Amino acid sequence: MRNDRNAAEAKPTGRTTLWKALGPGILMACAAVGGSHLVWSTRAGAEFGWSLLGLVLLANLLKFPFFLYGQRYTSATGESLLDGYCRQGMGYVYVFLGINILTGIINTAGVAMLSGALFASYGIFALPVHQFAVLLMAVCALIILLGHYALLDSISKVIIVVLTLCTVAAVGFALVNHGAVPPDFVAPSPWTWASLPFLVMLLGWMPAPVDLSAWSSLWMFSREKQTGHFASVRESSIDFYIGYVSCAVLAVLFVALGALVMYGSGATFSGGGIGFSKQFVSLYSATIGEWSRPLILTAAFITMFSTTLTVVDGYPRSLAACCMLIGGLKQSRFRLIHQMWIVLSVIVAAIVIMFFVSNLIQLLSFAAIVSFLTSPILAYINLKVMNGANVPQEQRPGPVLTAISWSGLAFFVAMSIGYVYVTFFHAA
Repeated sequence: MRNDRNAAEAKPTGRTTLWKALGPGILMACAAVGGSHLVWSTRAGAEFGWSLLGLVLLANLLKFPFFLYGQRYTSATGESLLDGYCRQGMGYVYVFLGINILTGIINTAGVAMLSGALFASYGIFALPVHQFAVLLMAVCALIILLGHYALLDSISKVIIVVLTLCTVAAVGFALVNHGAVPPDFVAPSPWTWASLPFLVMLLGWMPAPVDLSAWSSLWMFSREKQTGHFASVRESSIDFYIGYVSCAVLAVLFVALGALVMYGSGATFSGGGIGFSKQFVSLYSATIGEWSRPLILTAAFITMFSTTLTVVDGYPRSLAACCMLIGGLKQSRFRLIHQMWIVLSVIVAAIVIMFFVSNLIQLLSFAAIVSFLTSPILAYINLKVMNGANVPQEQRPGPVLTAISWSGLAFFVAMSIGYVYVTFFHAA
């Protein structure tokens, strides 16, 4: 998706052009605020109280540069982040393609399963969670194939506002109504070898897998087609900050919700889809009131549905972009290839759900672990691309961003080595 326009900022940002630029960063937030927040952040608070709040904030900080580079590179150069991969060598595109095929299938299956579990909790139709998940993926695919980016953009802005308001309300009630932790309760420590796998799962999707940085880059071109305006560096940065800060704030709120309502209660989350979704909704209704159960279930379902919708679009979009670069294809063929990847991805994810998954939490755990173990690779490539010769000097990472980037890389590698050690060599 190479674009030779000069994308450097030529004039100040106005309200009209800024509004036209808003979308990709917020859409990325919608994709991120799914499994990472509803599942892992809430579980972190429920199992370890406030102990992991600092780690959640650290994860958002250390991943921050690599997501920022996706939109900044595109606004600074006029080409997609994956074009930047190609400039560094076609091998990087193949690496991204391979990682995305693996993570795309399991992540799509995971968020669809959670969406299906929440929908099943309505009790309207007597179908298994697996079938609901497949049906919802099919609906998402149809929406994208027929409505394209414009519908995605509209939905994401509404969803992020609704979810934030509901979550703030729930945490507010929980602060007032939460019970005291029993005096004989022995708090578990997250800082043990045995807890490391959970920390890796938490970090894998916190706030999102690193490969989503390519999505926001590609969505910028779709936003341009929708509005006729290509975002400047400043405009794309504002869009990114709104989305990313929203992700971080919501992560903190979900940790707080789990800590205030479930920590010390002796309750643990179910591994089954329907059981987990009912427990999650009960977190809200127990603090706000039973009257809120239908409202909260709807908000949670819409959140996961929007995540499924963005995932069904995002992974095929990045895979299509890789195919365009590898095959040297004309831009006019992108839409067809994107549509083909959407259909193929949904079919394969449906096969995984129907025949290879019996436990929702196990699937989400596996998806989060794979996402984390691949994060150092993609983070390094993003940093390398952002320092490419084609990037204007003033838009390359400065000392602070560079320091955070290398700190993040070191942290990801160290945690990955620790996980491999615990999994294969550390005696229980």
